[in-house]
Amino acid sequence: MEERKRTASVSRETQETRVEIELDLDGTGISEVNTGIGMLDHLLAQLSEHGRFDLKLKAKGDLEVDEHHLVEDVALSLGQAFKQALGERRGIVRIGHSIVPMDEALALVAVDLSGRGYAGFEASFSRERIGKLPTDMISHFFRSFAIEGRINLSVKLLAGANDHHKAEALFKALGRALDEATRIDERIKDKIPSTKGVID
Repeated sequence: MEERKRTASVSRETQETRVEIELDLDGTGISEVNTGIGMLDHLLAQLSEHGRFDLKLKAKGDLEVDEHHLVEDVALSLGQAFKQALGERRGIVRIGHSIVPMDEALALVAVDLSGRGYAGFEASFSRERIGKLPTDMISHFFRSFAIEGRINLSVKLLAGANDHHKAEALFKALGRALDEATRIDERIKDKIPSTKGVID
């Protein structure tokens, strides 16, 4: 079976935002991210670095109105990119998890690239914003990403006091869980990892 390049190119444009993404699941963690929200750029760079996938992401939106539209559309577009890059999901490990410490914070993320989008999110923040990123948009990011990417995602913050540390631990853990789940299992590289014979 000829090896398929696991890459994606996604462009999403609405009257509120424009998002362009290039994703390579088999990269080394190189990222170029510019969303206009510094903290979101930082978290996406952590996701790329710890997921070991290459990510180019450029986004513009109506930040003069609110950050909601931009953060949501970035998450939706990134989910679409993962869905596109995974294709039939043939040969993947499929399930992955990670527990990541960040100073006093500790985050747990588990993923199943099951073809069914769902997100459970258990984390709270004490501040309304981290930089220019509203903290209520962090859970919304995870949910939008999971639903659009058709990923079963469970997120739990086990400990933490500093909101920056909490958010960073969550994104690092997501990256590492995705790295594990998207890897090709050489024992089944020609098969779809499901008793159904299809992941959809």
